[in-house]
Amino acid sequence: MKQQVIIIGAGASGLMCAIEAAKRGKNVLVIDHANKVGKKILMSGGGRCNFTNYYVAPEKFLSQNAHFCKSALTRYTQWDFISLVERYQLQYHEKTLGQLFCNGKSKEIVDILLDECKAYNITIKLNTKVTKINKNAQTENFSVTTNDCQYLADKLVIATGGLSIPTMGASGFGYDIAREFGLKVLPTRAALVPFVLSEKDKRLYSELAGVSVFANVSCNQMSFEENILFTHRGLSGPAILQISSFWQPKDHITVTLRPDIALVEYILKQQKEGSKQQLKTILESVFPKRLVSHFVDEKLLSSKIAALKAIDIQNISDLFQKWQIMPCSTEGYRTAEVTLGGVSTDEISSKTFESNKVKGLYFIGEVLDVTGWLGGYNFQWAWASGWAAAQAL
Repeated sequence: MKQQVIIIGAGASGLMCAIEAAKRGKNVLVIDHANKVGKKILMSGGGRCNFTNYYVAPEKFLSQNAHFCKSALTRYTQWDFISLVERYQLQYHEKTLGQLFCNGKSKEIVDILLDECKAYNITIKLNTKVTKINKNAQTENFSVTTNDCQYLADKLVIATGGLSIPTMGASGFGYDIAREFGLKVLPTRAALVPFVLSEKDKRLYSELAGVSVFANVSCNQMSFEENILFTHRGLSGPAILQISSFWQPKDHITVTLRPDIALVEYILKQQKEGSKQQLKTILESVFPKRLVSHFVDEKLLSSKIAALKAIDIQNISDLFQKWQIMPCSTEGYRTAEVTLGGVSTDEISSKTFESNKVKGLYFIGEVLDVTGWLGGYNFQWAWASGWAAAQAL
């Protein structure tokens, strides 16, 4: 069977690319080994899909080539995708920091994409495993062999994603294809992922599992202010997921709990106002109770505010607002939202997403060495890269 375009991967980038290519009159076939389309879309954002962000900007993406993402993000913006969902009257809301979520379920985003696919007669084959890909040197057609058929295509788009969440079928297939065609693939690692603590620290902080608190978390000259969450294995929450993309093994992270409150000044103010309260009462007005009893000795907590010396107050503040800890590892691809690294952008045109070495071969989405921050940025990269590639098909 001959197609103009075959796209391997029925996720966010693959579906967007298919839709835009079909709009331009191309005959498009999408192939995926999964039993349903958009699995990552369906599970994202706690089932409500954080589909983009009001504040998309190139500096919120990691890549060995910081400039690579600029062209696509400029040509297909967050406002373009917002326009699409509004055309379908999808109800959405801003959660925090420009993050846009469906009011309903993530399935609404998948339904929009599938409706677009149907409108433009796009064929989607699920439960279909690609076993071999060749390119004919004379005709320049791509031959795609699957478990049940062989297809020919003028253009081949790889939209297979990364290694994150293997239980959904994630694999390194896209990287394997790149290597087969002689393209450079950069080392990969889990990103936007919770930390695991050492066995000693797990025991030390186990009683805090379930406690969430607003914090500033910093590492390697980057910092993020959002909630952190203590877990039975270590640390999670938005600020932790963000900093995990910048953390390296044996790095400490520095945590300022409640950075919105200058704790020394807060306690001194209570002293000056003649407070007769215990330190415990003051601290529990700022931090979760379990956090207070864990970080501060019970004897000190029973002290009256008025009796505290300046050095005592500074030491108490440092316990909460200069806390350092060294994660043992991350939870890895099992729970990572995205994969850092991937197909080198040196191998790909930033305008067309075509391989510089292999004419007619394209790579889009997470399979590339472009990784966004937490908060809808990776979906916007999927939409933008898929759209941009489609313009060249």
